[in-house]
Amino acid sequence: MNMKFILLSLSFILLINTASAYNPYGEVYEYDLYFNDKLLDTTEVPKPILKINEPFTVRIDFKIYKKCELSVMLNEIEKNNYYVITGSTQRMNVYTGDVVEKNSTKSYEWTVAPTENWAGGSLPIDLVYQINDFETGGILVNSGFTIAYPHISTEYYEGETPTTPESPSSETKTSPESTPAFTTFGTFLAVALAASRR
Repeated sequence: MNMKFILLSLSFILLINTASAYNPYGEVYEYDLYFNDKLLDTTEVPKPILKINEPFTVRIDFKIYKKCELSVMLNEIEKNNYYVITGSTQRMNVYTGDVVEKNSTKSYEWTVAPTENWAGGSLPIDLVYQINDFETGGILVNSGFTIAYPHISTEYYEGETPTTPESPSSETKTSPESTPAFTTFGTFLAVALAASRR
């Protein structure tokens, strides 16, 4: 008898938790993702191989079905692994803030490039967003996902070197176009090996 009561109680608790879960996707918003102007399946994460300073574009189009406040940002692990060339925000890890009307579409787009900090490895770039009810200010959605997972090679991009508002023009930079990123490391390693043989 006690076992039946316990099972009935657990079933009731699980039923309440399941019934109270609310997923606003589809009711409040939907979105489309783009990588370099290619529409993605929302379960697809592009994994391009990029050179240092090679630009790529990410875009999200929100379809909003309820008037709300929408905040969006591009996020990276640590800092200074990617930089924004142009976009909805001028830097990584900075939120936008917009009031979006009912039954409208709001697009966010960034052209971004990897730095040499993560050369030779793979590093995700995430999109984080929050939707607040316009009238109450309550949080309807606080979510995020990986929008791209590039592998950054040790070579430098040979095309037009992108610049940001904070960085100097590419004309004043003298870095060679195809030099591996670990040249300094290789030099120190060679000196250390030569010194250890003496």
